Amino acid sequence: MIKRALISGGGTGGHIFPAIAIADEIKRRNPDAEILFVGASGKMEMEKVPAAGYEIVGLEIVGLKRKLSVSNFLLPFKIIKSVLKARTIIKRFNPELVVGVGGYASGPTLMAASLMRYPTALQEQNAFAGKTNKLLSKRANVICCGYEGMEKFFPTDRIIVTGNPCRNSAVAIEGKKEEGCKEYGFDPTKKIVLIIGGSLGAKTLNDSVVEQLEVLTDSGVQVLWQCGKLYYEKLQKELNGVDMGNVKLTQFVMKMDLAYAMADLIISRAGASSVSELCLVKKPTILVPSPNVSEDHQTVNAMALVNKNAAILVRDVDAKKDLISTAFALINDELAQNDLKQNIAVLGKPNATSDIVDALEKITNS
Repeated sequence: MIKRALISGGGTGGHIFPAIAIADEIKRRNPDAEILFVGASGKMEMEKVPAAGYEIVGLEIVGLKRKLSVSNFLLPFKIIKSVLKARTIIKRFNPELVVGVGGYASGPTLMAASLMRYPTALQEQNAFAGKTNKLLSKRANVICCGYEGMEKFFPTDRIIVTGNPCRNSAVAIEGKKEEGCKEYGFDPTKKIVLIIGGSLGAKTLNDSVVEQLEVLTDSGVQVLWQCGKLYYEKLQKELNGVDMGNVKLTQFVMKMDLAYAMADLIISRAGASSVSELCLVKKPTILVPSPNVSEDHQTVNAMALVNKNAAILVRDVDAKKDLISTAFALINDELAQNDLKQNIAVLGKPNATSDIVDALEKITNS
C-alpha cells in the first residue's frame, strides 16, 4: 500500500491523463494516500491536475527548441535550477517513491530523486524511448512500458510490459451509442466519423478537413471534428458563413466516451495515450502520426498497430491529399472494418493502470 507518492511529468494530455489515472488507482487502494504532482509552469498540467483534485507544484523548465534559439543557451541553467527546486520539493514532501511519466518536468524531478536515493519508477508510454528516459532508466527501480521490445532502450531486468494507463471514463463505451448521438445531435442510422487531433489539436488534420470540406458535406457522412484549442478561433472565423452540413466543429471533446461510442470510424494522431485508448474502444482507425515530435515516436507507435493490420496509416505529408478519400474507402468497406476491429481489440491492455500500481507497490514494500 502506497502512502506518499510524487508523480512528475506533463506537457500534453498524453502524459497528464496517464499520470492522473495512476494517482486515481493509488487513491482507490488507499484513500488516505498523499499524492503530489510536479509539472512545468505554464503547461497544461498546471490546470488539468488541480481539476482532477490533486496538488501540483511547477518547475521553470522548457524543452530544447529545434531551431536556434536564445532559450537553448539558457536551458542548462534552467535544468540545474529545476533539479535544485525538485530536490527541495522532494525533501519537504518525503515520498515513498517518485514516478516519472514523461514531459519537461519529469527529467529534473527524477534526476533529483535518484541522486537523493529515493526509489524511482518510469512509465514509458511510447514505442520509442526518448533520450531523457533512457538516461533516467539507469537508476530507475522499475520501468513500466506501454509496448514490447523496449530492451533496446532500457535495462532488461527492470522492464515490465504493462500497457499504458487510460481514463476509464473515456473508454467505458458499451451501450452508449444512442446517448452519444443525442449528445452531439447525430442520426444513429447514418455513418459517423470522429476526428481527434490530440489535446492541443493537429494542424494537418484540420487542414485536411478544410481542404475536403465540400466533399464531406456532400457525402452525408456525419463528422465530429475536434480541432484543438490552438486552432478553434481561427477556424471559426475562416468557416464563418460556410455550410458545414453534417460536420460539427468543436474545440475539445468533453465526453470522450460518448464520442468514441457513436463513432463508426476514428481518425487520430498516434500519441501513446490515444493509441492505447483506441485499442480499448476497438473501432476502425486511421492514424496520422505527427512528425513534430522527438525521434518521430508517433510513427513508431502507429506502426506497432499497422504491422498487425490493426489500423491504417496515412503519412502527415500525404494527409491533405489522401486522408478523406482513405476514410471514405474504409467506411464503405465492412470487411476491412471488421478485420481492423478484431485485430486492434487483441492489442488492448485494460488492466494497465492496476498492473503499474502493483509494480509501484512492490518498490515501496521492498
